[in-house]
Amino acid sequence: MTIRQVNFVSREHAESLTGNPGTAVISITDPGTPDANLCAEFKDVLRLSFYDAQPADEYLPAPMPGMFDHLMARQIGNFVQELRSDPNDISVMVHCEYGVSRSAAVALFVEAYAEAPLTAREFAYDANPWVVDRLLNQYPDLQIEIPPVDAAHDRRTQQRAA
Repeated sequence: MTIRQVNFVSREHAESLTGNPGTAVISITDPGTPDANLCAEFKDVLRLSFYDAQPADEYLPAPMPGMFDHLMARQIGNFVQELRSDPNDISVMVHCEYGVSRSAAVALFVEAYAEAPLTAREFAYDANPWVVDRLLNQYPDLQIEIPPVDAAHDRRTQQRAA
């Protein structure tokens, strides 16, 4: 199967969408908050809960509760691998609370891992670097490039097609 596209959105936007059996979702919420209220029509949903944070010291002896870790990174990789083994083409939507940092980091990973185009990639400049780093630790053969901030500015200032 081919993952034909990847996008990232806010929780509010994801919850407003009508489900589609051709779309799988990676749903990221804050610890202690309810699961996102997603339409049951989406193909598959991977639900994760972690903070949009980076540890002050990455050499702490144990993972801090609520932080993105290697187990979650492996869950995402396994989920994407399962989607790739499906015979049908599919899109992947990643959401987090605001659709800026955690979802952008995971969407960049899905783009690299599945070799799928990431819609509006230039807006992934605020991707959470801790999440990207943990994913790369689990999948060291991948390259994930966080786009520069000015790439989004360039797109915003481009003339729109008539």
